[in-house]
Amino acid sequence: MDLLKPSEKQKLAKTLNVFDLFLLGVGAIIGSGIFVLTGVAAAREAGPALSISFVFAGIVCLFTAFAYAEFSSVIHSAGSAYAYAYRAIGRFAGWITGWCLILAYLLTGAVVSIGWSAYMVDLLKAVGIVVPFQFAHAPSEGGMMNVPAMGIVFLIALLLSKGVKESAWFNHFIVGLKLAVIFLFIFVASRHLNMSNWVPFMPFGWKGVMGGAAFIFFAYLGFDAVSTTAEEAKNPGKDLPLGIIGSLVFCTFLYILVGLLLTGVVSYKNLDVKDPVTYALMQVGERLTASIVSVGALGGITSALLVNMYGQSRIFFAMSRDRFLPPFLEKLHPKFNTPYRIILGSGLIVALLAGFTPIHTVAELTNVGALTAFIMVSVSVLVMRKKNPELIAPFRAPGMPWTGILSILSCFFLIIHLSKTTLIAFAGWLCLGTVLYCFYWNYPARKEPKNIAPL
Repeated sequence: MDLLKPSEKQKLAKTLNVFDLFLLGVGAIIGSGIFVLTGVAAAREAGPALSISFVFAGIVCLFTAFAYAEFSSVIHSAGSAYAYAYRAIGRFAGWITGWCLILAYLLTGAVVSIGWSAYMVDLLKAVGIVVPFQFAHAPSEGGMMNVPAMGIVFLIALLLSKGVKESAWFNHFIVGLKLAVIFLFIFVASRHLNMSNWVPFMPFGWKGVMGGAAFIFFAYLGFDAVSTTAEEAKNPGKDLPLGIIGSLVFCTFLYILVGLLLTGVVSYKNLDVKDPVTYALMQVGERLTASIVSVGALGGITSALLVNMYGQSRIFFAMSRDRFLPPFLEKLHPKFNTPYRIILGSGLIVALLAGFTPIHTVAELTNVGALTAFIMVSVSVLVMRKKNPELIAPFRAPGMPWTGILSILSCFFLIIHLSKTTLIAFAGWLCLGTVLYCFYWNYPARKEPKNIAPL
């Protein structure tokens, strides 16, 4: 049963199978989280206990993934958490959830492209090409702008504008490359494991472990991106739950393993760098392996950026189609059938963020937006079950209502472990969103879209 039917006027083509969806999830989840932020999180938050941070973050995401999977099996429309909250609770809940996703996706794209830039600059340096410092760093880091980060965003935007199937095949190739270099790192790093680097295992205590989980949480936003493909999945009722949960479990296992090896090869105190995986290999003399991993990391981060920008374009498309964003943005390309105006417009914003903001600040704001959206999804599935007890979904989340309640509480628990500055900035974002809702979307003359009806 399809509870939310997309507009017949602007409808996306169904081209993706379960294998495409699983690899899209892997492509999004394994990227900057594993190749970039593992080092920052270990050095500043959790120490060697980063692996526990990944366990906790993975469990939180699993609770939320159950809710996502149930919704995705009955609501076959682009829009993800935004569409779920709108359909189950109402227009304001939908708008606020979408507003949080706007923040999360735009900033995630910036974080990923900043990480890509760091690896590309190091790789170019290894072959004798030096990118001037001022063109590889944000102003707050002493540079002028991060040109490589901006460049990769524009390239991905152009690729996505050509079509999702073409992008999916590109993603398959890149994900295969990424997994190959991760397994290479695991094999090589295990030979240089020094257990003394794990002592003390929790230098910042449980507060640091939870802070690490909150900091690296953005890495898991990928399974939300899988749910945005609902309108383009061939069999969404069956394939989307498999793609969401399967990619999450697989990637969590890899995160834990890499986190343990990374902090076991070098001291966590030395990992506050933008390319911790290759840095660790260089420190133990594995220069050739480090170069190979750098190439694979570039590919891995590229696929994460591709899926992130794909997901954000589909959410913005759904919001535009429902008149939460200007309706001219929903126009599809006459040849490629893609929301090209949204892709190119959001790509410009991501490029500017990547070029002029530092990675640590951007990552924390991403996390609070994603966590709030996840809370809204868990609340929405509880409301949907209460209002529609007769509804039989192809996939039903196990352990409800307790898994939904645990998802809400654990996401909130991670939010309170973010910095006070981040929480204040996010409160300002929510206030701005509320003002926009009251004076733009909720204007009396503006009618509710016909393709959405309350439960």
